[in-house]
Amino acid sequence: MDLSIIIVNWNVGHLVKQLLESVFQYTSGISYEVFVVDNNSSDGSVALIRAAFPQVQVIANSDNRGFARANNQAIRESGGDFVLLLNPDTEIFDNCLGELTVWMRAHTDAGIASGMVLNPDHTLQRTIRRFPEIFSQAMILLKLHHLFPRSHAVLRYFALDFDYTREQEVDQVIGAFFCIRRSVIEKIGLMDERFFLWYEEVDYCKSAREAGFKVIYTPSVSLIHHGGESFAQVFALRKQRYMNQSLRLYARKHWGRGAYLFFSILSPVSLFLAWLVGLFHIKPTAYKRIV
Repeated sequence: MDLSIIIVNWNVGHLVKQLLESVFQYTSGISYEVFVVDNNSSDGSVALIRAAFPQVQVIANSDNRGFARANNQAIRESGGDFVLLLNPDTEIFDNCLGELTVWMRAHTDAGIASGMVLNPDHTLQRTIRRFPEIFSQAMILLKLHHLFPRSHAVLRYFALDFDYTREQEVDQVIGAFFCIRRSVIEKIGLMDERFFLWYEEVDYCKSAREAGFKVIYTPSVSLIHHGGESFAQVFALRKQRYMNQSLRLYARKHWGRGAYLFFSILSPVSLFLAWLVGLFHIKPTAYKRIV
């Protein structure tokens, strides 16, 4: 088996159907399997997918297990030389998955890889990030990146100087289009299930790089990412709570107890700000993928 494709779904069955149709329409030249892990959707997703795509392996959870744990369920059952994590709100428009598999076989130094991510109108989504630093994450937690979008910490973290036309090694790639070489999983294990949402792919990229693997971005393959469809159903305060929990975990794991305590102190302030965002329906516009 060349490629194992894993999609985690929560109440966006119509988008999963659209994605699966595109995968089966365009993917060729490789052997592949597809898993959909459903996190207790209430929109009939499981029945829809099983009826429309009997070749898909569906794992139906009785509760919402988050991103890392749900992906790990399918990774354990997968058999591909490469594992591709795809968000349910992505869409294929050419044989990018076949081309990505060929690229991974040719680039044996790539432990994790991703390609160019496009908006529905085929404009670029800026998805590459550098590894988080304490100051940049504090600014984001307190929403200060919207007031000071040109600060050095913000510019560096969001990699606004990144050249998306050039293939290159990076710190991290987006979890919506996240290809992992099997040897990486065998060496560093599965995703850290303590992360419910956010920072799990950042943590995994960091662990892979520390183990000697490269994380590479290539513009030779691309797909469409509609963006944030599952989370559009979640109130801003709950989103912020998920992020705060994951950031504190990341801080303790990679920066130590002092950083964990620092972000614990900031957490109530960020929750209050998130409550205001939800109350007044404020929509941040500075960058993509900003909380």
